Amino acid sequence: MKVLVTGAAGYIGSHVSRALEEAAHEVVRLDDFSTGHERLLAGRPCVRASILDAEAIDDALRGCDAVAHLAGSALVPESVARPEKYWRNNLAGGLVLVERMLAAGVRRLVFASTCAVYGIPARVPIDEDAPHAPVSPYGASKAAFERVLRDVDAAHGLRSVSLRFFNAAGCDARGDLGELHEPETHLIPLALHALRGGRPLVVHGTDFETPDGTCVRDYVDVRDLSRAHLLALEALASGRAIAPALNLGQGSGHSVREVLASCERVVGRPVPSSDGARRPGDPARLVARTGLATRELGWTPRHDLDDMVATTWRFLSG
Repeated sequence: MKVLVTGAAGYIGSHVSRALEEAAHEVVRLDDFSTGHERLLAGRPCVRASILDAEAIDDALRGCDAVAHLAGSALVPESVARPEKYWRNNLAGGLVLVERMLAAGVRRLVFASTCAVYGIPARVPIDEDAPHAPVSPYGASKAAFERVLRDVDAAHGLRSVSLRFFNAAGCDARGDLGELHEPETHLIPLALHALRGGRPLVVHGTDFETPDGTCVRDYVDVRDLSRAHLLALEALASGRAIAPALNLGQGSGHSVREVLASCERVVGRPVPSSDGARRPGDPARLVARTGLATRELGWTPRHDLDDMVATTWRFLSG
């Protein structure tokens, strides 16, 4: 199978590209490098173009059988400050991609969505039937594109699966692919940067209704996310029916304090940190119900929290 991977020079896109190639699929990489990095290409060629560039998409799609769509903007606070950027990149860019796929006769797409489509859930664990109630333009733009995909499938038979990530974490075990966000917003690399002498970590909120008072999130290893993309693409290629959206998480959560304890186990010294106020809109718990992904794809996560921390430490120390 020949697969176009958009956002291939990004954190998750680079890992998905590697997983596809290691499964003997041919990969065409595309990235505009607004947030991607040459380092994460691992020496592979990449089309340097925006997802909004229809001509470049046409060229990249030539001969492709499917698309893994990971291009887009993904910072919640930035989406609140600059909503127009998120609607342009995540919705308008996705529409360009879908239109060019239809023109090229490419009818299979796996979309990197997010648990942010759920907003603040009424119940936890969250299953795929939970209502969409996003509280940020980021989550809203992802939810809108999921609706586009459902409508385009009904009208034109473009089959798709939206993979709703919870908290992506970890790195390739070889230490050459990992998180290079600017600014960094993810808890594990922030804690490890603090351990390397960077700014002390601020724990945002210690009075949540959780066992230790800090908020709980569902961390899922990027390698497990990449394997889910591979399984979803292969399921679409087989022609069998598959659910239009799947949660990807561990199915259990870890508090901020538990993550810091994991970092301390891996590195062997305390994380410099201080307690701070809650951030507006932070729910106490976000945990996935993941049984549907297991039933539909045979997917279960293989990597635990300490493994995610250890591979991130190896990447940051390399």
